[in-house]
Amino acid sequence: MDIIISNTSGEPIYQQIIDQTKKLIVTGEMVDGEMLPSIRQLAKDLRISVITTKRAYDELEREGFIRSVPGKGSFVAPHNRELIRESQLKMIEAKLREVIKESKLLNLSSEEIFEILKYLDKENT
Repeated sequence: MDIIISNTSGEPIYQQIIDQTKKLIVTGEMVDGEMLPSIRQLAKDLRISVITTKRAYDELEREGFIRSVPGKGSFVAPHNRELIRESQLKMIEAKLREVIKESKLLNLSSEEIFEILKYLDKENT
């Protein structure tokens, strides 16, 4: 499980772990039943507190992305297609919010953004 922590990011470390783990699951890089590193091992690998790692795992479990089995470890939960779709939509929304924020700095209109989107969509088909 490749997770990269940025100390210069404005996001808390536990949130970076959550977001990157979700992305690995949503994109299929981690599959149903795959074992995650232990909380202690991930904390050691990332050189962070075990408490931070536990907080991230607890949140991932609450959201249904992983399941923990006492004495065995944490595993990618069986995929719930609706959960995955909702997570993907959230990622797209976050990226679009960033585009809107940046476009306002450049005084771009919604129409100009749509034109760029149409052009990029055409380019990728």
